[in-house]
Amino acid sequence: MQPASSDVSTAMVSRRAVISIDQGTTSTRVVVMAEDGSVLSSAQREHRQYFPHPGWVEHDPVEIWENTRELTGLALTRARLRTSDVAAVGITNQRETTVLWDAVTGRPVHRALVWQDTRADVLMDRLKADGHEDAVRARTGLPLASYFSAGKISWILENVPEARELARSGRLRAGTMDSWLLWNLTGGPDGGVHATDVTNASRTLLMDLETLDWDDDLTGLFGIDPELAAGMLPRIHPSVGEFGTIIGAEPLSGLSVCGILGDQQAATFGQSAFNRGDVKNTYGTGCFLLQNIGTTPEISNHGLVTTVAYQLEDGPAYYALEGSVAVAGSLVQWLRDNLGIIRSSAEVETLAASVQDNGGVFFVPAFSGLYAPYWRPDARGLIAGLTGFATAGHLARAALEATAYQSRDVLEAVVADAGHRPEELRVDGGMTVNDHLMQFQADILGLPVVRPELVETTAVGAAHAAGLASGLWRDLDEVAGLWREDRRWEPALSSAERDRLLGQWDKAVERSLGWAEQG
Repeated sequence: MQPASSDVSTAMVSRRAVISIDQGTTSTRVVVMAEDGSVLSSAQREHRQYFPHPGWVEHDPVEIWENTRELTGLALTRARLRTSDVAAVGITNQRETTVLWDAVTGRPVHRALVWQDTRADVLMDRLKADGHEDAVRARTGLPLASYFSAGKISWILENVPEARELARSGRLRAGTMDSWLLWNLTGGPDGGVHATDVTNASRTLLMDLETLDWDDDLTGLFGIDPELAAGMLPRIHPSVGEFGTIIGAEPLSGLSVCGILGDQQAATFGQSAFNRGDVKNTYGTGCFLLQNIGTTPEISNHGLVTTVAYQLEDGPAYYALEGSVAVAGSLVQWLRDNLGIIRSSAEVETLAASVQDNGGVFFVPAFSGLYAPYWRPDARGLIAGLTGFATAGHLARAALEATAYQSRDVLEAVVADAGHRPEELRVDGGMTVNDHLMQFQADILGLPVVRPELVETTAVGAAHAAGLASGLWRDLDEVAGLWREDRRWEPALSSAERDRLLGQWDKAVERSLGWAEQG
């Protein structure tokens, strides 16, 4: 997604627009979208990643909030728009990442625990040993994993004395990053709205998929007093509808927040995957493949999670099966920051293209365990197949191919659950600009891979939700008409070669399992 050029015509200023706040794992982006679906401008800024212990990942919520405020002004300035030209604001966010804060001071009691954080593994293992997993999965669609928000809330309540005191006094608020931003945008300590949407709530292990509300049995299971949960946890709203009016957060003051979606559901919305059977895969920090399964939640038998895809105001919830891959784009960053074999993420494609194949090298990036379809927190990353022939080019190629292999594993689980193979895979996210990766993805899947013109569909989906709720667009059909294909990759790999590569990948994955248990 490219920012608008500096010569935006004055005629464009009179057009209605929406603002999308895309709060991601490594950065926050603000996008201004016009009524015709074109992007007028964007502004983006990275935030610091904290790794205080192995497997622990944290963010500073205050830094993210301050970045968001500054970026909204910058994006509006670049678009040459006034606040009066904007119909509404939408929010999309890194899901599961959890922050707890004091409602009186607005100060977080601890840095946010990021979705990749594994410190709740001990709690999850105990709950599994006590026999709770099947009942929790049946009610929430999720396995007992530290990935989700409930374990993070529980850890902070248990380990931060101030959090326990504030909870007892009714001053503690807990939520995912959308709730944190919404509360601050709508007044913060001066009456800020404490709410979330059904997609984010469905990622907490605390919401019943059928009732779309917090469940007392689940909150109690994770050490949250059900009597205190009503004030601590945000109210759950449909994804598309009005959440509250922005107060004092210039230049957005007076606008309404009219749409909130977790990032992968926002990408699904941005890909116009509104119909049962539609599939998309997002390539960002991690990889996330979702298939729309309609208005009835179905529990996976093959390692996927069931989640809410979206809900329109006064309408039913639509559900999805999802497979989550923890490490995708972040592996490229690891090559850059930890190994130093590339100077920028963009260089990885050139380095990978310097060799004809992976040279027999396979990279399993299980830095914090393996997510779907394995759900093995005991897995750890490994590089297999090294010989004296291997070079930095082979390592770069193996790192890119790891994303495609992991996505293949997830798609096969979707096919096993759904009983049929999709005709194509719609893709989005920053890594899809890598043509080598997209061709290899088509090859290893044996399916066409299709990229839209706007690849940052998380921001697009939040913009579409806000525009739909505010009346900028009439209905889902009009929103779907904004989607445009950019490029398509057809599979070109022989089935024999595909099977050979997949066999080696499967062996590498098998060898990554059990490392954490072995110390």
